[in-house]
Amino acid sequence: MRRKSLWYVLGVLILSFILVAQLGYARRRFRKRRAGGVAKSQMVQDALKVYVPPGDHDQYYAFLSGGHSGHIYVYGVPSLRHIRTIPVFGYYPPVGWGIDEHSKKMLKGLIFGDTHHPGLSETNGDYDGQFLFINDNMNARVAMIDLKSFRPVDILGPVPNLEGNHASVYPTPNTEYIWMATRFSVPIPRGTVADVTEYKTKYKGVITAVKVDRKNKKLKIAWQILMPPWNYDLADSGKKVSYGWVFFTTYNTEAEFIEGKPLEVTASQRDMDYIIAVNWKGIEKEIAKGNYKIIDGVKVFDPVKTPGYVFALPCKKSPHGVDVTPDGEYIIGNGKLAPVVNVFSFRKMIQCIKNKDFAGKDMGIPVLPREKVLEAEVPVGLGPLHTVFDDKGYAYTSLFVESAVAKWSWKAEPRWKLVDKVPIQYNIGHIAAPHGDTVNPRGKWVLALNKLSKGQHLKVGPDLPECLQLIDITGPKMRVIYEAYPEPEPHYAMVAEAKVIEPNVREVYVRPDRARPGDLVNNDPNAIWDPRKARCERRGNTVECWMTEIRSTIMPNVIRAKKGDTVILHLTNIEEMRDELHGFAICEHNVSGVPAPGETMTFKFKADKVGVYPFYCTNFCSALHQEMQGYLIVSP
Repeated sequence: MRRKSLWYVLGVLILSFILVAQLGYARRRFRKRRAGGVAKSQMVQDALKVYVPPGDHDQYYAFLSGGHSGHIYVYGVPSLRHIRTIPVFGYYPPVGWGIDEHSKKMLKGLIFGDTHHPGLSETNGDYDGQFLFINDNMNARVAMIDLKSFRPVDILGPVPNLEGNHASVYPTPNTEYIWMATRFSVPIPRGTVADVTEYKTKYKGVITAVKVDRKNKKLKIAWQILMPPWNYDLADSGKKVSYGWVFFTTYNTEAEFIEGKPLEVTASQRDMDYIIAVNWKGIEKEIAKGNYKIIDGVKVFDPVKTPGYVFALPCKKSPHGVDVTPDGEYIIGNGKLAPVVNVFSFRKMIQCIKNKDFAGKDMGIPVLPREKVLEAEVPVGLGPLHTVFDDKGYAYTSLFVESAVAKWSWKAEPRWKLVDKVPIQYNIGHIAAPHGDTVNPRGKWVLALNKLSKGQHLKVGPDLPECLQLIDITGPKMRVIYEAYPEPEPHYAMVAEAKVIEPNVREVYVRPDRARPGDLVNNDPNAIWDPRKARCERRGNTVECWMTEIRSTIMPNVIRAKKGDTVILHLTNIEEMRDELHGFAICEHNVSGVPAPGETMTFKFKADKVGVYPFYCTNFCSALHQEMQGYLIVSP
């Protein structure tokens, strides 16, 4: 019995061990399945957050700069759908930009540009949905885009005395001005020659105030500020308590350019560079009193000869972005070569200026004592570049070297603390958030505009796309939940609520006799509205035609010219239905355009080839689209 009892107990123990092991294995499998279910459930929730069903609209517009394309790209957020391209500084054949006479006149012979920093017009420090501005870093230009039509209405430049328009456009809170500033200091006026050995004495930086005329949709150089030969990188206008000021980051405050020696070495010797604080309201008054000199036709104010309006705040190190908090009280300097963001107090800055409490002067510019104007240093990580804000008192800073976004508290308690960080893919440059640079941030999303993207998509050869990633900031932890691959180069973006933009948008150009207040009106004197009035007229060696397009006819459908004639075509799309586009192209003549409903486009070319050349509608517009054609006949 004892032996049987022993085997019985042993058997029970073995069976129990097996049961416990099986139960543990079952629990582990259940946990694994449950974890997988949670992950899948989270993916579904994320997908639903960004999914915009057919027919529905995104909550936000995102306006992305197009870099060296010279364009702006319009995306929806959260879907990240590419909705439209706005051509500005470069050719864009899909709509004929740079080909018709109107856009050629605006481009002034420059066929491409380098767009970096779009800026939306503001009223009382928040976007008002009326205009979009964009800089051309390459050719010292700025453009004004009417958000009724999503078309440029004015291009200013090249602006005298300025090269490398990088610190631009950054509207003031009521869009009195937009800004332009020198990235590349040069001798002025344009055309002056001095060797780089004379860099410190003969080269100059320039800050330009561009006046915005909303009523007439025009830009005008108001005045300029003569500055030391530093590199002016980015800017932000003050708001609320700091209204009337604008702030610029600088690097190469060493003011050196040594032939044969990399600028990255010569411009990185100092521990501190500067944020330049400019009292533009004060300078505006000085200009009104006549306190300026004329250089290359522009009023130029000298802050060294008239001190009290331009000051330098020492900032670690080689700062890229400068961003003003929504209340206007703090100026955030993002030093590329320091692992912290520098937080300066506007109130402390003003107190030092009132007390004339300076740490000295650099090339004639008063330098404020860092220890007296600095509010905090927040250790965010490696390579901070730009900062945006949400509606809960948090700031979000892009970290280029670390390939991450840092979340830190500027108003939420405890203040000046890093609270979260999320990795991105990868080498993030600019960062954007809904109304994230205004007095009224909306929160919810952050866009990471990343420079590199390998490993994230199907292989497309050695020329890889940039990466745009959407970060959900609604929970306790930031999460990257979606990404897209925009056209190069998405340098910077503005994100605005659709309800701010959409009420201003018009989708048809209206005849003057049918226009109501707020309409887009076609006031072109060469517009005709009836195919029966279509005609061609000869005057000497010029053939001029007034043409119409309507489904499914181009009139006149025959144009006759002689070799050597100048041909001028005024083409009006007389459709009155939204989205009924008609294209127009002449084979072998570099003539192409797409007039919107109610729009007139003018083309001018030499008929220098004898022959018969078809012209046709390039946009599929109706069942009889293929029949919409005609002929240009050029005789000897």
